Amino acid sequence: MYSFTIRNKVYRFNDLKTLLAKASPYRTGDVLAGVCAESYEERVAAQIALADVPLKTFLNEVIIPYEQDEVTRLIIDDHNFASFSLISHLTVGEFRDWLLSNETDTEVLRSVEAGITPEMAAAVSKLMRNQDLIAVAKKCEVITAFRNTIGLKGHFSTRLQPNHPTDDPKGIAASIIDGLLYGSGDACIGINPATDSPAAVLSLLNLIDTLRQQFEIPTQSCILSHITTTLDLVNQGAPVDLCFQSIGGTEKSNASFGINLALIDEAYQATLSLNRGTIGRNVMYFETGQGSELSANAHHGVDQQTCEARAYAIARKYKPLLVNTVVGFIGPEYLYDGKQIIRAALEDHFCGKLLGLPMGVDVCYTNHAEADQDDMDNLLTLLGVAGCNFIMGIPGSDDIMLNYQSTSFHDALYLRKTLGLKPAPEFERWLIKQGITDDKGGLLQVNPSHKLISGLL
Repeated sequence: MYSFTIRNKVYRFNDLKTLLAKASPYRTGDVLAGVCAESYEERVAAQIALADVPLKTFLNEVIIPYEQDEVTRLIIDDHNFASFSLISHLTVGEFRDWLLSNETDTEVLRSVEAGITPEMAAAVSKLMRNQDLIAVAKKCEVITAFRNTIGLKGHFSTRLQPNHPTDDPKGIAASIIDGLLYGSGDACIGINPATDSPAAVLSLLNLIDTLRQQFEIPTQSCILSHITTTLDLVNQGAPVDLCFQSIGGTEKSNASFGINLALIDEAYQATLSLNRGTIGRNVMYFETGQGSELSANAHHGVDQQTCEARAYAIARKYKPLLVNTVVGFIGPEYLYDGKQIIRAALEDHFCGKLLGLPMGVDVCYTNHAEADQDDMDNLLTLLGVAGCNFIMGIPGSDDIMLNYQSTSFHDALYLRKTLGLKPAPEFERWLIKQGITDDKGGLLQVNPSHKLISGLL
């Protein structure tokens, strides 16, 4: 039992799960789930009570029973107590102060990341303002590699997302060339296929691999099919660079995706066995998003932000090249407006980075949410300051297959120019060699005879 008294009114919270939910900043998904605070005052009481909870409590009081949930078992069994020892004496409130202190720098944060559980990260985020989330995330540096190096400080990458409603090869190829000519695609060239047909996915894999080899592009490809489809293609020797899967923070939510940890283990080992990376072996790509557990009726009464953080325990196990939250994709039932989307994205980015993940964000919204492109511009800029590893690059910022609004090739150019950021170093050298950008990152005029264009025609 946890409690705090305000003006002679005692607010009681029966367990840690309830306390975390009541302390969460307001969002529509938690209202829909029936777990949010009933008033602003109750939320403040929960936050004050949460600040006094020792971090050790999270190792002794699990929010979803160990016996019922393999994600809980992963969190507890893989916890590194040696890494935790530096912060084991702190409460959640003291942990916040420690994270914000000048003495806690990049190397110190890296040394404790394996000792921080997702619930600890979620808890401390609930006590932080947006600027706190940005300030701490900026101190984190998570570097991964496959054919290029992603996550270096001073660099900012993009996933080139050339989706097409019918998987038309010419339409996809045109979008890829368009993106490359705007300096997009260093995180990966990643397609959400319109169908999960193995033949269709193989065709797209071959398309990207042919383009990559023809123009010697130092990047990696990914077709975001179900992990079972990818695994079958890996076993056939298909040119799979990255293995993708959407993941959730509970065993039950992952079952709704048709996955479990054993399946991810198998796919991870199979993809590693292809040895396609030239400078690194980070072969997994995971996507997440607040609200997926509630959508599957698999949240166990846990608030959506804590569920989201628990998904990062799965991602962390497999040393991924890329992880991103698709923050506004599920819709206003979970994140109602621009304010809630911005807050959720900063929370997700902070928690992911704190846990040692190469965190990116799909800065996005659906057309029935109370949000617009100005909200996304604000979020994009905040994430750039926070050191986000990558965002999406979509023609015109409008995904014509998934029917949602994200970020365009131009948005990444704006952020790189405004904040003095560069693409991945190997990709940057390629852009300069191809005459696409100058050595300061400025776009050069490309004429119709450029080999990327003539090669497509």
